[in-house]
Amino acid sequence: MKIIKVEPFILHVPITPPITDAINAATHWGLAGVRIFTDEGITGYGYTGTCAQGDDLITKTIEQYYAPILLGRDPFMVKELWDDMRFGKMHWIGRAGVTHMALAAVDIALWDIMAKAAGKPLWQYLGGHKSKKIKAYNTNGGWLNWSKERLLRDVGEIVEQGFTGVKIKVGKPDPHEDYDRVKAVRRLIGDQVIFMIDVNQQWNINTAMTWGKRLEEFDLFWLEEPLNPDDILGHKKLADALNVPIALGEHVYTKYAFRDYIHQGAVEYVQVDVTRVGGITEWLQVAGLAASYELPICPHVGDMGQIHQHLVASTSNAIMLEYIPWIRHIFVEPATVQDGHYMLPQMPGASTEIIPSCFEQYRIG
Repeated sequence: MKIIKVEPFILHVPITPPITDAINAATHWGLAGVRIFTDEGITGYGYTGTCAQGDDLITKTIEQYYAPILLGRDPFMVKELWDDMRFGKMHWIGRAGVTHMALAAVDIALWDIMAKAAGKPLWQYLGGHKSKKIKAYNTNGGWLNWSKERLLRDVGEIVEQGFTGVKIKVGKPDPHEDYDRVKAVRRLIGDQVIFMIDVNQQWNINTAMTWGKRLEEFDLFWLEEPLNPDDILGHKKLADALNVPIALGEHVYTKYAFRDYIHQGAVEYVQVDVTRVGGITEWLQVAGLAASYELPICPHVGDMGQIHQHLVASTSNAIMLEYIPWIRHIFVEPATVQDGHYMLPQMPGASTEIIPSCFEQYRIG
């Protein structure tokens, strides 16, 4: 099998209604991705997730620097191709961020090809660990721009739908408002529902020490991204001082950075995102590293769960998966949750193939 064509693409899918957290505001979810065509008629789809900003930088990296490496090559040589792209012409100017997100999109498409060629869903092709379903927790009712009244209404509906885990955003200018919202949600959902909060990097170390301690009374499952994601020492201080476990990883781009976080004891729930690290190839390495430290994997869903459902289902230390349903309607086999659990995909591939009409409707580049 040989790669005969590499076609980058950009899709912008509307988010209804628009959302904000402590650092981002989004009206659309961006898919900066690639279709890789082979001489045996199998096409692989891969993409990374964005807030619909900077997508052109990702696709230009694929078109100008990665596509020439791929053409004429065997997609089953995925690890060799990964090294050739990672240490190619873009290595000098970018070992993370845009270049790694572009690498992720390509790598995902290659794994999609291989699983399709084997006639297996990716979770089976990788070696299955969970054969029936995956526990889901829901983030889609806890946005920072929601009023307190809407926050409580949406979280209540999520629990009624069968979810046994919910996450809300914090990071208001006045932490007293965060405290009030967290208190109200815990009172609403009771003691049996898993409850997480996400700061989206907005606290400094003093705020995190103070309010992390105060919020411990609400039996939080984790405290997510309290500080700048490059501040390993700060997160270690928090992990040592707080009884609430620290979760992070959506803005950690390489296995080396995860290694340092894990070795320092600065993270307790590893949220490695396949669309931010260099795709499935590097995601598997981070998951194995975390397993050697007996740390659980709970991915951030920059892919909205399409790929991660396969990775969680094939990884022993992956315990559950975030659920945000913004773009599921565009896929041939959309990620599906019933009674608070992902149902495992059955079609061959990585669940990344996009319905042709949706591809054309949302394509902007």
